Amino acid sequence: MEYRRLGNTGMYVSEISYGNWITHGNQVEATAANACVKAAFEAGITTFDTADVYAGTKAETILGKALKGVKRESYELFTKVYFPTGTGKNDRGLSRKHIMESCNASLKRLQTDHIDLYQAHRFDYETPLEETLSAFDDLIRQGKVNYIGVSNWKHTEIQDALKIQDDKGYNRIVSNQPSYSAIYRVIEAKVVPLCEREGISQIVYSPLAQGVLTGKYLPGKKVPTDSRGANKNNNGQFMQGMMNDEFLGHVAKLQPIADAQGLTMSQLALAWILNNPNVASAIMGATKPKQVTENAKGSGIKLEPAVVKEINAVLKPIVQTDPNLMGSPKPRA
Repeated sequence: MEYRRLGNTGMYVSEISYGNWITHGNQVEATAANACVKAAFEAGITTFDTADVYAGTKAETILGKALKGVKRESYELFTKVYFPTGTGKNDRGLSRKHIMESCNASLKRLQTDHIDLYQAHRFDYETPLEETLSAFDDLIRQGKVNYIGVSNWKHTEIQDALKIQDDKGYNRIVSNQPSYSAIYRVIEAKVVPLCEREGISQIVYSPLAQGVLTGKYLPGKKVPTDSRGANKNNNGQFMQGMMNDEFLGHVAKLQPIADAQGLTMSQLALAWILNNPNVASAIMGATKPKQVTENAKGSGIKLEPAVVKEINAVLKPIVQTDPNLMGSPKPRA
């Protein structure tokens, strides 16, 4: 495992992070989660990402239990705030009230006294941006949070936040967490250039495109019964448009490229992600320890420019690059 600095901070994160979106509390329970977290540490993964909304707060609880007893200084813990965590009218968004209450609740569920990176899970169009940024800054000054980041914010929203932070002397955003893969590249046109200039890293989720880039879904073949693609309740909305023979046919052309490099399809996809120097870490989810071990090997692989060019050429017909695909709910949802 190799490690990269998070933005222009002095904190390092593992190139592969372990995330528990749509796994802990949904697909796997405590015993399997503990095994996956143990496998992550054994593979050199030190960065763990979750959110208060995952599995209706259960994901944080399960991760907190899995990390119990591990030396706190030996790992980096990330979580998020924005989406509903209750039925009340203030149990959502980025108001000072919700941020403060959610942070305290996350600390309890995660069984820790501080969060290394606290992220605004979406942009809140109903709350003054200065209110949000002031609350985040106070959490840092209180010692409950070390750094702050955002997730799926547009480049203009990040720009506006940085201006307020600079004007007010607040601690700056150090990261953005977008969806990013070899087939979903909407951050490249505007978000990445801005972040490179401002010392902000990408911590990307869905680097394997919901598992499509693992090669497990093949054109003309049935979807494996134990796969994410077969779980329509949790994942159908995120995989729409990809689970058809034409789309999967393009993805299947990556197999010989991976074979020639001595890599699995997953490792090739992760190596492609980490070829982007603005990416500090790629978040992978797993329901089995062997998946963690295999994906961790995607770190430290240097793809030759010719190989990257070949991958891009194969996937070009299905790549999404429109920056307008990024955005947050209007109004807050």
